[in-house]
Amino acid sequence: MTTTTADTSGARAHARAQAGTTTDSMPVVPASSWPHPPADVDATELTWAETVPGGRYTTKVVARGTRLRLRDVTGTACAHLLLWRADAPWERLNVADTVKVPWQAYLSTGHPLLSDQGRVLATVVADTSAHHDALCGATTLAANTAKYGDGNAYSTSPAGRELFTLAAAKNGLTPTDVAPSLSFFHGVTVDDDGTLRSTGSAGPDTTVDLIVHLPCIVAIANTAHPLDPAPKFTTGRLEVLAWRAHRDLDDLLAGVADRDPEYQRAVANSEDAHRALTF
Repeated sequence: MTTTTADTSGARAHARAQAGTTTDSMPVVPASSWPHPPADVDATELTWAETVPGGRYTTKVVARGTRLRLRDVTGTACAHLLLWRADAPWERLNVADTVKVPWQAYLSTGHPLLSDQGRVLATVVADTSAHHDALCGATTLAANTAKYGDGNAYSTSPAGRELFTLAAAKNGLTPTDVAPSLSFFHGVTVDDDGTLRSTGSAGPDTTVDLIVHLPCIVAIANTAHPLDPAPKFTTGRLEVLAWRAHRDLDDLLAGVADRDPEYQRAVANSEDAHRALTF
């Protein structure tokens, strides 16, 4: 029996017939229904499970002790990331300090993602890609329009900053809250003469894991990197999974004494803020 959407009853029947349908480009709610949880993770611990198509974005508030895993499904994803403290959103990811304080411009395992208040918002704890960027930020409307013909948020080649503006608005934030972002799965290196050079992707099915130290608003724009050499917009799917991982955070904190003094201080700042809010 077929239905028509020409009247209200038909439209309702058609809409209800879609209940339970899933695609490869949508969030799964509840996250525990995700069909392929990580092998060592109880599905009931999942708090976020989503596939983000190329040219789209996602945002979610995650708790302290969350483990966030990003996966480049096709080898052509580029996950631009912004973080704000959920309980104090005026505090946000500071990319300049994230590079400067650890004395390292290239992101990989062990790298802290620092706020503008000297706190660790998250730490990279696993990385099979090693093709990331903390120098270029996200694409702009003008640049994407010049390169692809359009950069508006709902176009086929949206700019990162346009998508981040929408993600910020969903959390009560404004365009002035959209700071420079980090990019995962598209590498950039600096040549001896200072030229920024794209090193592209490490290939499909690579992952990067973050442990969240303080409750955060997470925004991810899966769109082309500013230095992407491809003449056409080819960004592929990104998988986003998150789960409760307080033991992982505890293990990370237990090893802080063996880390550099800059990381120790940033973690101490985060723990101080956490203790002040937790009784």
